[in-house]
Amino acid sequence: MQGGYHQPVLVEEVCAALAPPLTGGVGDRLLVDVTLGGGGHSDALLERLAPSRLIGLDRDPDAIAAATDRLSRHGARFHAIHAPFGELNGALDHLGVTEVAGILADLGVSSHQLDTAARGFSFQTDAPLDMRMDPTRGPSAAELLGTLDHRQLTTILRELGEEPDASRIARAILHGRPQTTFQLVEIVTAAMSAPQRRTIGKRINPATRTFQALRIHVNDELGQLDRLLHDAPERLALGGRLAIITFHSLEDRAVKRRFAELSRAPAPPPGVPIPAAALPRARFRVPDGYRHGQTPTQAEQDLNPRSRSSRLRVLERAA
Repeated sequence: MQGGYHQPVLVEEVCAALAPPLTGGVGDRLLVDVTLGGGGHSDALLERLAPSRLIGLDRDPDAIAAATDRLSRHGARFHAIHAPFGELNGALDHLGVTEVAGILADLGVSSHQLDTAARGFSFQTDAPLDMRMDPTRGPSAAELLGTLDHRQLTTILRELGEEPDASRIARAILHGRPQTTFQLVEIVTAAMSAPQRRTIGKRINPATRTFQALRIHVNDELGQLDRLLHDAPERLALGGRLAIITFHSLEDRAVKRRFAELSRAPAPPPGVPIPAAALPRARFRVPDGYRHGQTPTQAEQDLNPRSRSSRLRVLERAA
Protein backbone atom coordinates (compact mmCIF):
# COMPACT_ATOMS: atom_id res chain seq x y z
CA MET A 1 0.00 0.00 0.00
CA GLN A 2 2.56 2.55 1.13
CA GLY A 3 4.90 2.06 -1.79
CA GLY A 4 2.11 2.91 -4.19
CA TYR A 5 0.86 5.97 -2.29
CA HIS A 6 3.38 8.38 -3.80
CA GLN A 7 6.72 8.00 -5.56
CA PRO A 8 9.11 10.58 -4.06
CA VAL A 9 11.48 12.46 -6.36
CA LEU A 10 15.18 13.28 -5.97
CA VAL A 11 15.58 10.91 -3.01
CA GLU A 12 19.34 10.47 -3.44
CA GLU A 13 19.83 14.20 -3.84
CA VAL A 14 17.72 15.02 -0.77
CA CYS A 15 19.67 12.60 1.42
CA ALA A 16 22.97 14.07 0.19
CA ALA A 17 21.72 17.62 0.78
CA LEU A 18 20.73 16.93 4.40
CA ALA A 19 23.66 14.67 5.26
CA PRO A 20 26.49 17.13 6.15
CA PRO A 21 27.29 17.21 9.90
CA LEU A 22 26.27 20.22 11.96
CA THR A 23 28.97 22.72 12.83
CA GLY A 24 27.39 23.51 16.18
CA GLY A 25 24.08 24.41 17.78
CA VAL A 26 22.24 21.24 18.84
CA GLY A 27 23.38 18.03 20.40
CA ASP A 28 20.93 15.72 18.63
CA ARG A 29 20.27 15.56 14.90
CA LEU A 30 16.57 16.31 14.46
CA LEU A 31 15.04 16.49 10.97
CA VAL A 32 11.66 17.84 9.84
CA ASP A 33 9.79 16.74 6.71
CA VAL A 34 7.09 19.37 6.29
CA THR A 35 5.46 17.58 3.33
CA LEU A 36 5.25 14.04 4.68
CA GLY A 37 3.09 12.54 1.91
CA GLY A 38 3.34 8.76 1.93
CA GLY A 39 6.59 8.90 3.92
CA GLY A 40 8.99 8.07 1.09
CA HIS A 41 11.49 10.85 1.74
CA SER A 42 11.19 10.45 5.51
CA ASP A 43 11.80 6.69 5.30
CA ALA A 44 14.99 7.26 3.30
CA LEU A 45 16.19 9.96 5.71
CA LEU A 46 15.52 7.79 8.76
CA GLU A 47 17.32 4.84 7.19
CA ARG A 48 20.34 6.59 5.70
CA LEU A 49 21.03 9.57 7.94
CA ALA A 50 19.98 7.97 11.26
CA PRO A 51 18.63 11.16 12.85
CA SER A 52 17.76 11.05 16.52
CA ARG A 53 14.21 12.04 15.55
CA LEU A 54 12.20 13.00 12.47
CA ILE A 55 9.04 15.10 12.69
CA GLY A 56 6.66 14.88 9.73
CA LEU A 57 3.97 17.45 8.88
CA ASP A 58 1.19 17.11 6.35
CA ARG A 59 -2.16 18.82 5.87
CA ASP A 60 -3.72 15.70 4.28
CA PRO A 61 -5.16 13.18 6.79
CA ASP A 62 -4.73 10.38 4.21
CA ALA A 63 -1.01 11.14 4.04
CA ILE A 64 -0.65 11.13 7.81
CA ALA A 65 -2.31 7.70 7.99
CA ALA A 66 -0.23 6.20 5.15
CA ALA A 67 3.07 7.61 6.44
CA THR A 68 2.38 6.57 10.04
CA ASP A 69 1.71 3.02 8.86
CA ARG A 70 4.85 2.96 6.75
CA LEU A 71 7.18 4.53 9.33
CA SER A 72 5.86 2.82 12.47
CA ARG A 73 8.86 0.46 12.38
CA HIS A 74 11.08 3.41 13.31
CA GLY A 75 9.29 3.68 16.65
CA ALA A 76 9.66 6.84 18.70
CA ARG A 77 12.16 8.29 16.23
CA PHE A 78 9.20 9.32 14.04
CA HIS A 79 6.43 11.71 15.02
CA ALA A 80 3.60 12.86 12.69
CA ILE A 81 1.61 16.10 12.95
CA HIS A 82 -1.53 16.99 10.99
CA ALA A 83 -0.73 20.55 9.90
CA PRO A 84 0.21 22.51 6.76
CA PHE A 85 3.86 23.51 6.42
CA GLY A 86 2.95 27.17 6.87
CA GLU A 87 2.30 26.27 10.51
CA LEU A 88 5.82 24.94 11.09
CA ASN A 89 6.56 27.35 13.95
CA GLY A 90 3.44 26.40 15.87
CA ALA A 91 4.09 22.68 15.41
CA LEU A 92 7.68 22.92 16.67
CA ASP A 93 6.75 25.21 19.53
CA HIS A 94 4.10 22.71 20.63
CA LEU A 95 6.80 20.01 20.82
CA GLY A 96 9.26 22.30 22.60
CA VAL A 97 11.70 22.23 19.67
CA THR A 98 13.76 25.38 19.11
CA GLU A 99 16.18 24.41 16.31
CA VAL A 100 16.71 21.50 13.95
CA ALA A 101 19.42 20.01 11.77
CA GLY A 102 17.44 19.92 8.55
CA ILE A 103 14.08 20.73 6.99
CA LEU A 104 12.67 19.24 3.78
CA ALA A 105 9.74 20.52 1.72
CA ASP A 106 8.53 18.77 -1.44
CA LEU A 107 6.06 21.21 -3.01
CA GLY A 108 4.67 18.77 -5.58
CA VAL A 109 1.11 17.46 -5.50
CA SER A 110 0.98 13.91 -4.15
CA SER A 111 0.44 11.14 -6.68
CA HIS A 112 -2.23 9.80 -4.33
CA GLN A 113 -4.10 13.10 -4.51
CA LEU A 114 -3.86 13.20 -8.30
CA ASP A 115 -4.85 9.57 -8.75
CA THR A 116 -7.75 9.54 -6.27
CA ALA A 117 -10.64 10.70 -8.45
CA ALA A 118 -12.84 11.85 -5.57
CA ARG A 119 -10.26 14.48 -4.55
CA GLY A 120 -10.98 16.47 -7.73
CA PHE A 121 -7.37 17.35 -8.57
CA SER A 122 -7.22 15.66 -11.96
CA PHE A 123 -8.97 16.26 -15.26
CA GLN A 124 -8.41 12.59 -16.23
CA THR A 125 -11.53 11.38 -14.38
CA ASP A 126 -14.85 13.01 -13.55
CA ALA A 127 -15.33 13.92 -9.88
CA PRO A 128 -16.65 16.71 -7.66
CA LEU A 129 -14.56 19.86 -8.11
CA ASP A 130 -12.86 19.80 -4.70
CA MET A 131 -9.03 20.20 -4.93
CA ARG A 132 -8.48 20.62 -1.18
CA MET A 133 -5.26 19.05 0.11
CA ASP A 134 -6.94 18.96 3.51
CA PRO A 135 -10.58 17.97 2.92
CA THR A 136 -11.36 18.78 6.58
CA ARG A 137 -10.65 22.51 6.19
CA GLY A 138 -11.97 25.34 4.05
CA PRO A 139 -14.18 25.57 0.95
CA SER A 140 -13.79 23.37 -2.13
CA ALA A 141 -12.91 24.75 -5.56
CA ALA A 142 -16.56 24.63 -6.63
CA GLU A 143 -17.62 26.53 -3.50
CA LEU A 144 -14.92 29.16 -3.99
CA LEU A 145 -15.97 29.74 -7.60
CA GLY A 146 -19.37 30.72 -6.24
CA THR A 147 -17.79 33.60 -4.31
CA LEU A 148 -15.51 35.13 -6.97
CA ASP A 149 -16.27 37.87 -9.49
CA HIS A 150 -14.81 38.15 -12.99
CA ARG A 151 -11.90 40.38 -12.00
CA GLN A 152 -10.87 38.15 -9.10
CA LEU A 153 -11.03 34.94 -11.11
CA THR A 154 -9.16 36.51 -14.04
CA THR A 155 -6.36 37.54 -11.69
CA ILE A 156 -6.15 34.03 -10.23
CA LEU A 157 -5.96 32.38 -13.66
CA ARG A 158 -3.44 34.91 -14.97
CA GLU A 159 -1.12 35.05 -11.96
CA LEU A 160 -1.32 31.50 -10.62
CA GLY A 161 -1.85 29.64 -13.89
CA GLU A 162 -0.07 32.04 -16.26
CA GLU A 163 -3.09 31.63 -18.54
CA PRO A 164 -3.09 33.99 -21.58
CA ASP A 165 -6.86 33.58 -22.07
CA ALA A 166 -7.61 34.26 -18.41
CA SER A 167 -10.38 36.83 -18.94
CA ARG A 168 -12.47 34.86 -21.42
CA ILE A 169 -12.02 31.60 -19.49
CA ALA A 170 -13.02 33.32 -16.23
CA ARG A 171 -16.16 34.70 -17.85
CA ALA A 172 -17.13 31.24 -19.14
CA ILE A 173 -16.50 29.56 -15.78
CA LEU A 174 -18.61 32.08 -13.90
CA HIS A 175 -21.39 31.65 -16.44
CA GLY A 176 -21.29 27.83 -16.31
CA ARG A 177 -20.53 27.40 -12.58
CA PRO A 178 -18.96 23.91 -12.97
CA GLN A 179 -19.41 21.41 -10.15
CA THR A 180 -17.25 18.57 -11.53
CA THR A 181 -13.83 18.25 -13.10
CA PHE A 182 -15.18 17.24 -16.53
CA GLN A 183 -17.56 20.20 -16.54
CA LEU A 184 -14.60 22.52 -15.87
CA VAL A 185 -12.52 20.93 -18.65
CA GLU A 186 -15.40 21.30 -21.11
CA ILE A 187 -15.96 24.96 -20.22
CA VAL A 188 -12.26 25.89 -20.39
CA THR A 189 -11.68 24.09 -23.69
CA ALA A 190 -14.69 25.75 -25.31
CA ALA A 191 -13.76 29.21 -24.00
CA MET A 192 -10.10 29.13 -25.01
CA SER A 193 -9.14 31.00 -28.15
CA ALA A 194 -8.42 28.82 -31.21
CA PRO A 195 -4.72 29.82 -31.42
CA GLN A 196 -4.16 29.02 -27.75
CA ARG A 197 -6.08 25.76 -28.02
CA ARG A 198 -3.92 24.70 -30.98
CA THR A 199 -0.71 25.74 -29.22
CA ILE A 200 -1.33 24.23 -25.80
CA GLY A 201 -3.14 21.18 -27.17
CA LYS A 202 0.10 19.97 -28.71
CA ARG A 203 1.67 19.69 -25.25
CA ILE A 204 -0.89 19.47 -22.44
CA ASN A 205 -4.62 19.39 -21.77
CA PRO A 206 -6.14 22.86 -22.43
CA ALA A 207 -7.43 22.99 -18.85
CA THR A 208 -4.05 22.27 -17.22
CA ARG A 209 -3.24 25.89 -16.34
CA THR A 210 -6.74 26.54 -15.00
CA PHE A 211 -6.57 23.46 -12.77
CA GLN A 212 -3.16 24.56 -11.48
CA ALA A 213 -4.38 28.07 -10.72
CA LEU A 214 -7.49 26.91 -8.87
CA ARG A 215 -5.56 24.30 -6.88
CA ILE A 216 -2.95 26.87 -5.79
CA HIS A 217 -5.69 29.32 -4.80
CA VAL A 218 -7.86 26.77 -2.96
CA ASN A 219 -4.91 25.62 -0.86
CA ASP A 220 -3.21 29.02 -0.47
CA GLU A 221 -0.03 27.34 -1.68
CA LEU A 222 1.98 30.50 -2.27
CA GLY A 223 0.88 31.98 1.06
CA GLN A 224 1.93 28.77 2.81
CA LEU A 225 5.26 28.90 0.97
CA ASP A 226 5.86 32.52 2.00
CA ARG A 227 5.35 31.59 5.64
CA LEU A 228 7.67 28.59 5.32
CA LEU A 229 10.40 30.69 3.67
CA HIS A 230 10.09 33.25 6.47
CA ASP A 231 10.06 30.79 9.40
CA ALA A 232 12.09 27.72 8.39
CA PRO A 233 15.55 29.34 8.04
CA GLU A 234 15.34 30.71 11.57
CA ARG A 235 14.72 27.20 12.90
CA LEU A 236 18.02 25.84 11.56
CA ALA A 237 20.92 25.10 13.90
CA LEU A 238 24.40 26.23 12.82
CA GLY A 239 25.26 24.19 9.74
CA GLY A 240 21.63 23.09 9.38
CA ARG A 241 20.03 23.00 5.94
CA LEU A 242 16.67 23.76 4.35
CA ALA A 243 15.98 21.70 1.21
CA ILE A 244 13.01 22.58 -1.01
CA ILE A 245 11.80 20.74 -4.11
CA THR A 246 9.84 22.93 -6.52
CA PHE A 247 7.77 21.94 -9.54
CA HIS A 248 6.70 25.12 -11.32
CA SER A 249 8.11 28.56 -12.01
CA LEU A 250 5.97 30.48 -9.51
CA GLU A 251 7.21 28.59 -6.46
CA ASP A 252 10.74 28.15 -7.81
CA ARG A 253 11.15 31.92 -8.31
CA ALA A 254 9.94 32.54 -4.77
CA VAL A 255 12.41 30.03 -3.29
CA LYS A 256 15.33 31.24 -5.43
CA ARG A 257 14.63 34.89 -4.56
CA ARG A 258 14.34 34.21 -0.81
CA PHE A 259 17.51 32.08 -0.71
CA ALA A 260 19.44 34.79 -2.59
CA GLU A 261 18.15 37.46 -0.21
CA LEU A 262 19.15 35.47 2.89
CA SER A 263 22.62 34.62 1.56
CA ARG A 264 23.59 38.27 0.96
CA ALA A 265 25.67 39.96 3.65
CA PRO A 266 24.24 43.13 5.22
CA ALA A 267 25.69 46.34 3.80
CA PRO A 268 28.29 47.98 6.10
CA PRO A 269 27.56 51.48 7.44
CA PRO A 270 28.41 54.05 4.74
CA GLY A 271 31.51 56.14 5.31
CA VAL A 272 32.73 54.13 8.30
CA PRO A 273 36.12 52.38 7.88
CA ILE A 274 35.79 48.73 8.93
CA PRO A 275 38.55 46.09 8.87
CA ALA A 276 37.88 43.26 6.42
CA ALA A 277 37.62 40.74 9.27
CA ALA A 278 34.89 42.83 10.90
CA LEU A 279 32.69 43.26 7.81
CA PRO A 280 29.13 41.94 8.23
CA ARG A 281 28.66 38.40 6.97
CA ALA A 282 25.58 36.62 5.71
CA ARG A 283 23.88 34.34 8.23
CA PHE A 284 22.99 31.87 5.46
CA ARG A 285 24.59 30.57 2.28
CA VAL A 286 23.72 28.45 -0.73
CA PRO A 287 26.13 25.47 -0.51
CA ASP A 288 28.49 24.64 -3.36
CA GLY A 289 26.74 22.71 -6.11
CA TYR A 290 23.30 24.18 -5.44
CA ARG A 291 23.56 27.61 -7.04
CA HIS A 292 21.24 26.60 -9.90
CA GLY A 293 19.50 23.83 -8.00
CA GLN A 294 19.62 20.12 -8.83
CA THR A 295 17.31 18.30 -11.24
CA PRO A 296 16.53 14.58 -11.62
CA THR A 297 18.79 12.31 -13.60
CA GLN A 298 17.54 11.10 -16.96
CA ALA A 299 17.13 7.64 -15.44
CA GLU A 300 14.78 9.00 -12.76
CA GLN A 301 12.80 10.98 -15.33
CA ASP A 302 12.36 7.84 -17.42
CA LEU A 303 11.14 5.87 -14.40
CA ASN A 304 8.94 8.66 -13.02
CA PRO A 305 7.79 11.20 -15.66
CA ARG A 306 6.22 13.37 -12.92
CA SER A 307 9.75 14.15 -11.67
CA ARG A 308 10.75 15.99 -14.86
CA SER A 309 9.87 19.49 -13.71
CA SER A 310 11.29 19.11 -10.19
CA ARG A 311 14.24 21.13 -8.89
CA LEU A 312 15.99 20.89 -5.52
CA ARG A 313 17.27 24.11 -3.91
CA VAL A 314 19.26 24.19 -0.66
CA LEU A 315 20.05 26.86 1.95
CA GLU A 316 22.47 26.43 4.86
CA ARG A 317 22.78 28.39 8.07
CA ALA A 318 26.36 29.62 8.03
CA ALA A 319 28.68 28.96 10.97
